[in-house]
Amino acid sequence: MRILVLGGTRFVGRHIVEALVAAGHAVSILTRGWSPDALPSTVERLRGDRNLGNAGLTALQGRSWGACVDVSGYTPRQVRASAELLRAVVRRYVFVSAVMVYGNGTVRPVRETHARVPAAGEHVTDVNGETYGALKVACEDIVQEIYGDRCTLLRPQVIAGPHDPSGRFTYWVARAGQAGAMLAPGDGSDHLQFIDARDVARFVSAVVERDLDGSFNLAGRRLTWREFIRSLGATNIVWVPALILQSAGLTFMELPLYRPERGTYSGLMEVSNELARAAGLRLTDLDATIADTRAWLAGQELTLALSPERERELIARARGKAY
Repeated sequence: MRILVLGGTRFVGRHIVEALVAAGHAVSILTRGWSPDALPSTVERLRGDRNLGNAGLTALQGRSWGACVDVSGYTPRQVRASAELLRAVVRRYVFVSAVMVYGNGTVRPVRETHARVPAAGEHVTDVNGETYGALKVACEDIVQEIYGDRCTLLRPQVIAGPHDPSGRFTYWVARAGQAGAMLAPGDGSDHLQFIDARDVARFVSAVVERDLDGSFNLAGRRLTWREFIRSLGATNIVWVPALILQSAGLTFMELPLYRPERGTYSGLMEVSNELARAAGLRLTDLDATIADTRAWLAGQELTLALSPERERELIARARGKAY
């Protein structure tokens, strides 16, 4: 099949392109050409800028594809332009959304039928922590409006694995490999959930090959933090209670992935993948995700979100010592 990927050179997009090529498809990507590109030479590179609307999509005119995979649509302006332009020339439009469309819900587990947050206005272009979920909702609505049952909405959990630039999962993999006492958040009973980027990529390939429609949550196995820390191989650990972390003003930016049980957005650490598993989603073993991420990190420069001094201070507080 001839497949167009909007984006495709970074992290999830890169894995999607590689999975499609490995499955024998002819892949074209549309990017601005700003990011490093290590994709196979068989991939057709098209240049454009979705922020410019139709003016930035001229490279797509006069072409047709069996499917379009939109991995770089963050604002309604970007998505409406591409979705409308491609309406008559692609059979299926696959939009990569996010579980953040569900907001801070309290009904668990989060399923595809869960209420979404109100959509952002189509004039909104500022993507940040406050607008991200609402913008993805607006983008989903546009895709559904234009494509109906010819669209597929994918809502991934936190995505992990090699080539991850976010520092969320990689923080813990990198920190576990360093010397010194390591801060572990809470008491080990809180939960976290993520999915390997390669599992997302393989599911995208299955969606276009089987022409699947509907909405799918893409989430991995739910783990306790004690299970996660153990899998990382960390041995010199100190559990720092959630109350200490909260009183110190730490956010999820400094302690990536950590959301105390029943705290803000903790419901998004209990996402059901039942529909996707029934449709063919297969999950990579946690040990493989950790090992492959660690191997990739060996050649990268990574600044840890939590500074060593701040970590030592919090550990001292947990031990009841002055710092």
